[in-house]
Amino acid sequence: MMSLCLVFTTTPDAQTAQKIASALVEKQLAACVKQFPGVTATYAWKGKVEVDNECQLLIKTARHVVDEAFACVSEIHPYDVPEWVVINDVTASEEYGSWVAEQTGLNKIME
Repeated sequence: MMSLCLVFTTTPDAQTAQKIASALVEKQLAACVKQFPGVTATYAWKGKVEVDNECQLLIKTARHVVDEAFACVSEIHPYDVPEWVVINDVTASEEYGSWVAEQTGLNKIME
């Protein structure tokens, strides 16, 4: 089994979600980004309870590019404080984990 990272972030709309997803994959900072539109978020912001419809992103990546991926998302993201929740060392099948490693350049680092 291989280890990879999952990252969660939200965006205000599908257009922003696609822009972030494309940038991450094109820059080899993620192997895959899944988009889940129509997520309702209830949260506290500046002393008020807010309720918004958002698009949830699930970013499949490798630990060695997580910080660079965050920098990329931060440049594009319209929120003052974008969600960035990283779950490290997620176990994946050898084949899938190898694919994530290849897409994020991990195999080049290990050579």
